[in-house]
Amino acid sequence: MITFEQVGVQYADAEAPTIEGVDLTVPEGELCLLVGPSGSGKSTLLGTVSGLVPHFTGGVLHGRVTVGGRDTREHRPRELADLVGTVGQDPRAHFVTDTVEDELAYGMESLGLPSDVMRRRVEETLDLLGLAELRQRALGSLSGGQQQRVAIGSVLTVHPKVLVLDEPTSALDPGAAEEVLAVLQRLVHDLGTTVLMAEHRLERVVQYADQVLLLTPGAPPVLGEPAEIMAHSPVHPPVVGLGRLAGWHPLPLTVRDARRRAAGLRARLDGHRPPAAPAASATGTPLATASRLVVRRGPVPALRGVDLTLHAGTITALMGRNGAGKSTLLGALVGLHAPASGSVDIGGRTPHRTRPAELVRHVGLVPQDPRDLLYGESVTAECASADHDAGAEPGTCRALVERLLPGLPDAVHPRDLSEGQRLTLALAVVLTARPPLILLDEPTRGLDYAAKARLVEILRGLAAEGHGVLLATHDVELAAELSDRTAVLADGEIVADGPTPEVVLGSPAFAPQVAKILAPGPWLTVRQVAGALDRIGPDA
Repeated sequence: MITFEQVGVQYADAEAPTIEGVDLTVPEGELCLLVGPSGSGKSTLLGTVSGLVPHFTGGVLHGRVTVGGRDTREHRPRELADLVGTVGQDPRAHFVTDTVEDELAYGMESLGLPSDVMRRRVEETLDLLGLAELRQRALGSLSGGQQQRVAIGSVLTVHPKVLVLDEPTSALDPGAAEEVLAVLQRLVHDLGTTVLMAEHRLERVVQYADQVLLLTPGAPPVLGEPAEIMAHSPVHPPVVGLGRLAGWHPLPLTVRDARRRAAGLRARLDGHRPPAAPAASATGTPLATASRLVVRRGPVPALRGVDLTLHAGTITALMGRNGAGKSTLLGALVGLHAPASGSVDIGGRTPHRTRPAELVRHVGLVPQDPRDLLYGESVTAECASADHDAGAEPGTCRALVERLLPGLPDAVHPRDLSEGQRLTLALAVVLTARPPLILLDEPTRGLDYAAKARLVEILRGLAAEGHGVLLATHDVELAAELSDRTAVLADGEIVADGPTPEVVLGSPAFAPQVAKILAPGPWLTVRQVAGALDRIGPDA
């Protein structure tokens, strides 16, 4: 269905090709998963299939890409629309209408499908993706995860033969991600749809892949069976990391398979525990307090009587399903939303009544869309501006960027960066000011495991220096690895709040892979297990 013949892409300002030497075939009715570090060319390769590369992104396309017999150099994206459906990393970039129902119908209208067919497919897609209750909602009022589901649905209604998906679950809560992946499985197995997908959260998707294509900068692409590729891939999910640590062969890709092999490992760990985490009720200075906070987004009550205090030196994860109110709470803490009732206090100030120039000295927010923070013409210009605004030594921001994602070019425009690269730059811009309280909204969206590990190191260092961190995330592995405390929002109310192990170990939705594999033990991460095995020794 998709054939790459010695494909390479070279952009005008780049020192080296973004991708080169791609020579492979993706058969009809298979799910091929692209994996690799941030900036390895995954989005570019996807763009060659949809025709976005080179028709809209520029650059020089070498070799030949054919989809269903059509050469993408000779057919622009509009001419491939009946064959290839594409969903990028930013769902808002795809929207052309105002409401959910209209967006689902738009692609079919463009192809001139009969109205009865359009109506039936809209209803089917609303049910498939759990969007029926949102059908009349304005797209701008939806959460990031809800927008992602609408973007996917708008492509599915056209019934394309090929789906090209870039980070399709990155903004989804675990339950919603499972729903989307179940739909993709039905499309592949029941309808013979070919899916080419790039995804960093491999713990969610690798078990569904028929083939994995590994892209590594400076090395030729490698295509193979998922377990075979995961055995040597530099990016891999925790279940694979645990399998490597335990010496399991072949490597398990699912929690179920890993549990079947884990009896011996559980026996070795019996009687041992990971180091105790700091208490969730931190004694550090209170940096922010929300008291009986109620916030409305139009007619919708987004927060309902939230009580939350954030302390210096504590990292708190804020979790919950899409639309639970996580982003609204972060927005209220930086003054973007005025309370309908209740109060918010940041260092003795009321955020929505405080001048932004003063408020940024106390709290910094990295939003879901990092472009909201980026206005410079290049990475260098953005970093220089951040240093100036924060009163930091020149080069401070650029050093942070290099720690998070080494090798990011200085001269590239932020709009030309990948989603993960833009997020890295925005993180560095906010962290340069070193505000006492740091708020992060989906901070690992678009980040590979290595970049996520570097982010964890930086945030731990900031907490050790007395900063408070609140991160709203669907990344259960990040919460397990990083947070001292976890609060769970549901329908605008906090329904759980306590030390992370206590909250996530008892939750089927928010438990990390290691916890599910080694239950009922107290283990959350591969790092904890590795440390325990080192202490136990090989002869235990």
